[in-house]
Amino acid sequence: MEFTAKQIADMIGGHVEGNEQATVNTFAKIEEGKPGAISFLSNPKYTHYLYDTQSSVVLINEDVELEKPVAATLIRVKNAYESVAKLLQLYESMKPRKTGIEPQAYVSEKATLGKDVYIGAFAYIGDGAVIGDGSQIYPHTVIGDGVTIGEKCTLFPNVTIYQGCKLGNNVTIHAGSVIGADGFGFAPNTEGYDKIPQIGIVVIEDNVEIGANTCIDRSTMGQTVIHQGVKLDNLIQVAHNCEIGENTVMSAQVGMAGSTKIGAWCMVGGQAGFSGHIHVADKTFVGAQCGVIGNTKGDGETLIGSPAVNPKMYFKARALDAKLPDMYRQIAAMQRELDELKMIVEVER
Repeated sequence: MEFTAKQIADMIGGHVEGNEQATVNTFAKIEEGKPGAISFLSNPKYTHYLYDTQSSVVLINEDVELEKPVAATLIRVKNAYESVAKLLQLYESMKPRKTGIEPQAYVSEKATLGKDVYIGAFAYIGDGAVIGDGSQIYPHTVIGDGVTIGEKCTLFPNVTIYQGCKLGNNVTIHAGSVIGADGFGFAPNTEGYDKIPQIGIVVIEDNVEIGANTCIDRSTMGQTVIHQGVKLDNLIQVAHNCEIGENTVMSAQVGMAGSTKIGAWCMVGGQAGFSGHIHVADKTFVGAQCGVIGNTKGDGETLIGSPAVNPKMYFKARALDAKLPDMYRQIAAMQRELDELKMIVEVER
């Protein structure tokens, strides 16, 4: 597919500087630009590439001031990063979607499939499963009995959805993820552990995207819930009876213990961990490798470190770390002096 700079500007509400008829047919990073590509500049650190890039068209913010001539055609927009995201979404939506059931797939006679559904080779669709219009189930994916999948969902290869779980519309789940495995519930006894049956389900609402090899456990009773608009990275563990609020995002390797409630519009950095049975308020920012062990205070709070504290307290503590060796030597010297004084006092007695 090929588009002119003018066509692109019309799509995203931008203004062209240069050749309106410059054409592009691919995307490229600004530092790796080539003829026929469109790039974008949103980070000021990369501004110097603007003057040398070989890309035919570059998206830039309206407030960028040029220091010298630029060979590429420019499209000025309010936010270059948001605009390139919109273009990539348009580009992706123009790709043809697969439809039909490949011969090697197994689809239960008791399953219900909507219009224009795709079922890949060696996929398994269980009894009573419902798959909405336009959804795509890629090879080796397993859809358990009684699972409901909404419209325009995409489940990539080797995804497993256990029995009874429910997915809304426009849900994307990447390869290797497991939705609805048993929560980690065991009761100790004199001989070991008794397994606590996990009889609940997982509910994933509309417009959720889940990265590769992420696991979301079914609830002991009731529901583990991922609310609409949530974006989860790869290798995340969501335990039984957890709840993640709408439009919250999490980076890779986050771990949530059972019955944790995360609010809406939170941002969670990689490898952060949450203790069980706690509540994290809306719009909380949780830094990478943060250890959250209790309820958070309120909207808009920022937490870093483990155990998690506010940044001011964290950096004060880290500043003291460098002084600890000197403080130890000083305390040791004071202890020696004190011992000597004690000896003198004992002798004088």
